[in-house]
Amino acid sequence: MHEPAIALIDCNSFYASCERVFRPDLKRTPIVVLSNNDGCVIARSADAKPYVKMGAPWFEIKNEVRRWGIVPFSSNYALYGDISERVMTVIESLVPALEVYSIDEAFADLTGMQGSLEAIGRDIRAQVLQRTGIPTGVGIATTKTLAKLANYAAKKWQQQTGGVVDIRDPVRRDKLLKVTPVEEVWGVGRRMNAHLQGMNIKTAWELSQADPWTLRKQFSVVIEKTARELRGTSCLALEEAAPPKQEICCSRAFGKRLREIGPIREAVATYAARACEKLRVQHSLTKRVRVSIRTGMFNPDEVKYAKGIICELPYPTDDTRLITRAAVTALDHLYRDGFAYAKAEILLMDLRKRGEFTDDLFAETQPAITERVMDVLDEINAKWGRGTLRPGRVPVAPEWGMRREMMSPSYTTRWDQLWTVRAV
Repeated sequence: MHEPAIALIDCNSFYASCERVFRPDLKRTPIVVLSNNDGCVIARSADAKPYVKMGAPWFEIKNEVRRWGIVPFSSNYALYGDISERVMTVIESLVPALEVYSIDEAFADLTGMQGSLEAIGRDIRAQVLQRTGIPTGVGIATTKTLAKLANYAAKKWQQQTGGVVDIRDPVRRDKLLKVTPVEEVWGVGRRMNAHLQGMNIKTAWELSQADPWTLRKQFSVVIEKTARELRGTSCLALEEAAPPKQEICCSRAFGKRLREIGPIREAVATYAARACEKLRVQHSLTKRVRVSIRTGMFNPDEVKYAKGIICELPYPTDDTRLITRAAVTALDHLYRDGFAYAKAEILLMDLRKRGEFTDDLFAETQPAITERVMDVLDEINAKWGRGTLRPGRVPVAPEWGMRREMMSPSYTTRWDQLWTVRAV
C-alpha cells in the first residue's frame, strides 16, 4: 500500500503572469490587474506587492502607480481562462489524476508514482513554464491541506526551494507547521483567525495539536477536518469531476450609470444568455430565474433603489430564448424611472439534471426541437467565437459595457487579435 501523495500546483500571480507571457518586455516591470470597470486591484506581480495593496481602489492610487513605474492592465478574463485551460492540460498529461480547484491551481494525485516526487514536481513546473510561459509553485504532502501549506512554503522561499517543497517527511512537516502563522492555513479566514488567536492558537502547529472534537463543538466540522489534515490524516478526497453548481449567477456593474430602460434590457438579455451558456455546459435545467437591478449603493449623494423578482418558468429548461424573454419581462416590473442604475443580475435557481424534475403526468416539458436548436447555437459559438449567434436583444458592442480602458488583446481567442512579432 503506497503512502498518499498529493501535490498542489499553483500559478504564481496568475493574471499578471498571463499578461507577461505576451509582453516579454515587462518581465522585470511590476504589473497590477484591475477588477471589472477598472475598479480596484485584484492581482499583482510579486515585484508590485511592496507598493500596492490588494483591493486598493484604482482612482486613489493611479497617479502613484504610474509614478512608481507599475504598468496597469484591465482584466482580460477570456485570455486568462484560455491560458488556464492550457496549463491544466499540461499538468493533466503528467499525472494520474487531477482536480482543477480554481482558475490558477489544481490538486494532483502522485500516489504510487516512481522516482523522486520532488523531481516530478520540478518536471511539472518546468513543463508548464516551457509550454505556457506561466511560472508555478508545487507543494507535495500526504493531505490536501498540507499540500496547500507546502505550496505556501514553495512560494515564500522560492529561491531556497526552487519552487517545489515536499513535506511528506514528518520532521519537515512539523518544522513548517511551527513557523507558519495559523492565518496561512487553508480554510482559516479572518474571522476564524480571530477566534483561534483568542484560544492562543497562533501557528499551524498549535492548530494541528488542538483537540479535534473541541474544534468541532466550538466551530464546525470543517475546522475539525483541517486540524486532522494538518496531522496527516486525509479527510478531503480528490475530486476529479467538479460537482454541478446548484445556482448560476451572471452579474456585472455597468460601465456607466443607466437611466433608460432600453440599455438595461440589453444588459439583462446579455447576462441571461451568458448564464444559459454556463447552464448547458453542466447539462442542467432551471425552473426559476431571479432578476435584480440596483443603483450605486455607496455614494451618499445617489438616490438608492434595489429590487429583485423571481420568475417561475413554464417547465425546466435551458432555452436561452425562453429564459431571456422571462428575464426581460421581469425587468419591466422592476424598473422605476428617475434612478441611475449601476448593476443588474441574473440568477438561475433550482438547477437539476434532466430526469430529476418530478412533475405530474400532464406537466409541460421542453420540446425536443429546443434541445437541437440550443446544440446548434453552442456549436456555432464554440467554432466561431462567443456571440456569433445570439438573441436579437443582445448587442455586439454595448455602450453600457464594462470600462476596460487598459485591456490587452485577446491573443489566443480572437483571430483579429493574434499576437504579432515584428522583425527589428
